[in-house]
Amino acid sequence: MTRVKALLGRRTPGGWAAAIAVYALALSWLYPFAWMVAASLKPAAQIYSTGLFEGDFTFDNFAFLFATADKLDRPFLGALGVSSVVTLTVTASVLLSSAFIAFALARMRFPGRRLFGDFLLLQMVIPTSMFILPLFVLVQEMGLLNSLGALILPSMMSGWGIYMMSQSFRTMPEEYFDAARLDRASLWQTVTKIVVPLNKSIIAIVALFTFTGTWDNFLWPLIAISDTDRMPLSVLLATFSKQYGGYAGPVMAGAVLQTLPLVLLFLLFRRHFLQGMSLSLK
Repeated sequence: MTRVKALLGRRTPGGWAAAIAVYALALSWLYPFAWMVAASLKPAAQIYSTGLFEGDFTFDNFAFLFATADKLDRPFLGALGVSSVVTLTVTASVLLSSAFIAFALARMRFPGRRLFGDFLLLQMVIPTSMFILPLFVLVQEMGLLNSLGALILPSMMSGWGIYMMSQSFRTMPEEYFDAARLDRASLWQTVTKIVVPLNKSIIAIVALFTFTGTWDNFLWPLIAISDTDRMPLSVLLATFSKQYGGYAGPVMAGAVLQTLPLVLLFLLFRRHFLQGMSLSLK
């Protein structure tokens, strides 16, 4: 990374060429998102016939999405609420459970500790698609199919989150925990008052990736939910696009709504995210 920065900072033909190549790649990556936003703000007749920044920009597609979609049995406002409830609940549960389990794995000694760590690594390398059928049978036996419980319960813990936090907790100096024991701090106080504040960056990474993965999750909600009034936004938008593909503007407006929370979340926690990524890559 240092060599790349040095190369970009040089006022030489090679440095200028590298800078131009980087900006060109960035623009090519951003173009589909810019086109999506522009298409969501144009009338249907102008989406394909005008340039990216040309045409009559309006919010009619968003108004149609919420006002007319209910008549098409596609309640986008309700789906937005379902996605928000499921994503926030899962993210909070993953952060809480991962913090305490990772603390036990990193700082405590108990029988089977090494085996538990090996199991976490094994669980991370097995494709999640292999668990779809057993998970479906389990949720069905519990009577949770076609409910919010089917979307929340299977994702309340994360092996990846536990592993990432445990790796970070292992690097903490023992003096912090000696001081906590002298002050007779409880497990809750040790984790919430000492461990979490000193590991904000890695916790931000786990939160961001958990939020993103849950918000964009498509395969499992598609299998577990059949009623449109209980579908998250990702599944409802896909069914709307499939059956009403002619509504290109509203489909793009729905895609913008699907993407906007993720962009805002990244902008808000960008500093912690970048710090956590640098720590995790060391």
